[in-house]
Amino acid sequence: MTDPVNWDVALKVARQLLARRVPMDPEARAELAASFAAVTRRAEELVAAETGLRSTAGPARGEVVDRSRWVEVNIASFRRLLAPVGERLANGSAAARRALSPASRAGAGVEVGALLYWMSGRVLGQYDLLLDDSDGADGGDCVYFVGENIVSIEREHDFPPEQFRLWIALHEVTHRMQFTGVPWMRGYFLGLVERGIQSSPPDARAVLESLRRAAGELRAGRNPLADGGVVGLFATSEQLATLREAQALMSLLEGHGDVVMSKAARSEVPEADRFAATLHERRGAARGATKVLQQLIGIESKLRQYAEGETFLEAVAAAGGDDLVGRLWESPAMLPNLDEIREPRLWIDRVQPAGRATAEVGRGAGGS
Repeated sequence: MTDPVNWDVALKVARQLLARRVPMDPEARAELAASFAAVTRRAEELVAAETGLRSTAGPARGEVVDRSRWVEVNIASFRRLLAPVGERLANGSAAARRALSPASRAGAGVEVGALLYWMSGRVLGQYDLLLDDSDGADGGDCVYFVGENIVSIEREHDFPPEQFRLWIALHEVTHRMQFTGVPWMRGYFLGLVERGIQSSPPDARAVLESLRRAAGELRAGRNPLADGGVVGLFATSEQLATLREAQALMSLLEGHGDVVMSKAARSEVPEADRFAATLHERRGAARGATKVLQQLIGIESKLRQYAEGETFLEAVAAAGGDDLVGRLWESPAMLPNLDEIREPRLWIDRVQPAGRATAEVGRGAGGS
């Protein structure tokens, strides 16, 4: 067995923890499924009109799942993601192979199961690029919506359901459009993931150097977990370079998702600003152990991706309109690096020299 995690243990732990929660009523879940089938179709129409992108994978399918099913989907995703790690451990040193012992695999399963249980109570929607659902009956792949979490927020904040559900769908369908409407994006992203996973794991000297670097960050008043959580803390220099590429890409995609969601929602989601303000407040409200956990697993850095990516896109649109934004989708060479995400003028100067007109590729982050 080369899996570094006992996935059966992970699923069992998550399900045992979830058993304490009251499941969604079947009738309410059926109503929610019908609602999301409709809003997903409408979201795809609005996103296509706003971005000019067209999916090559058929129409989007919106599937309402409970927390247990969300855990199952993500275990399948993690299993695929970590398969190369297990193979490398199996072919590595004796110390590396010890990570594949039954006890180590079971311990990892407990940790992953507990983490997925915690996350399952926070996620609203997800488009999972690592799972290939393209063999579905209608030829499309799947956008997941976690029913209990969505209904809970609607009730807590008195959100009008149809507006809120369309608003959520707009963001997730935008992510799907990014990967199925930009021909090279899926392969580029998966290659980035594969490169990060196949990088050599840090040795004892690298771990010691990472701890010294973290201590220096703390003395300088900076959070050493800010850029990637514990993964970023112990990554080798090669892994850090890949991590920065991934952070830049995800900042762009998350920011683009928020920009498109805001613009596409203008005509049909009058309360979009209230939804955004409420969820922004929830994102920043973590305290104590929850905040520490978010830092450890990199959620804190993900939350910054939304803001940094949105600021970058706004600056690009202000400098060159939809034509300049559209250049982002021309090729991987046109993607901004992390420095350019944080200083948009660097990217603008790189791709738009003085006196040069920009070519139109789609309509970028938005239309009028």
